[in-house]
Amino acid sequence: MKFTQEWENESRENAEAKSFWDSFFNVFGISRRRVATFEEPVKKLNNKFGFIDLFWKGTLLVEHKSKGKNLDKAYSQALDYFNGLKEEELPKYVLVSDFERFRLYDLEESTEEEFHLKDF
Repeated sequence: MKFTQEWENESRENAEAKSFWDSFFNVFGISRRRVATFEEPVKKLNNKFGFIDLFWKGTLLVEHKSKGKNLDKAYSQALDYFNGLKEEELPKYVLVSDFERFRLYDLEESTEEEFHLKDF
């Protein structure tokens, strides 16, 4: 698949994460700009502001890391943002990724699925 080939060697979150997610949504025929925003500011429990990497209010919160980074920590970071969200904004899904691996948490069903870019 074109998406897999385009992104298989990428590793730098700061340089390419936004383009990666735009391409990801395009695979499904969705314009990311219509449904989700990048770097959504949110107040965390410690009263400091954080920035959600990608946020589709009420549906999906994405925390993206550089290749090889700990996805468990990425998930914990994603959950830290929940306190600053309104009830109707809380996502059904949390997706963490490091370009190579994706881990999708369905918060309503309490399930977790992991897959790799090569299997996409």
